Amino acid sequence: MELGEVLRDRRKAAGRTIASVAVDAGLSVPYIANLENGRGNPTIAALDRLATALGARLDVRIGDEEPVSSPSVGAELVAGSDRVDKVLAAVAGGRSRAATRRELIATLDALAVLLGRPPGPADLSRLLDLLQLA
Repeated sequence: MELGEVLRDRRKAAGRTIASVAVDAGLSVPYIANLENGRGNPTIAALDRLATALGARLDVRIGDEEPVSSPSVGAELVAGSDRVDKVLAAVAGGRSRAATRRELIATLDALAVLLGRPPGPADLSRLLDLLQLA
């Protein structure tokens, strides 16, 4: 995922305008708009101010090895479902489908902790039902 998409998704998920983020971050509206559109070369300091304004934390890493990621049960369930895209299109609101899909996957992964077991297709179906009812 590109930096601009991450910034835009976070801003929209927070229900914020570029102008309000610019004020909080002490940056200009055109500067942030350019970053969201994949243009510009932001400094680490500017990215840190943007992250703070968006209620996030900047994490910069330089290394040879990729971080080890654990397999996501939620990602596997979502990938194997024909129904997910229809429901996400209906509930996404102003957010991108990609951001909404990530939130659904994170919810399913968190559900595993609450259930004490990995969620299954029936759990995904119930969650999608709940989203449609909301």
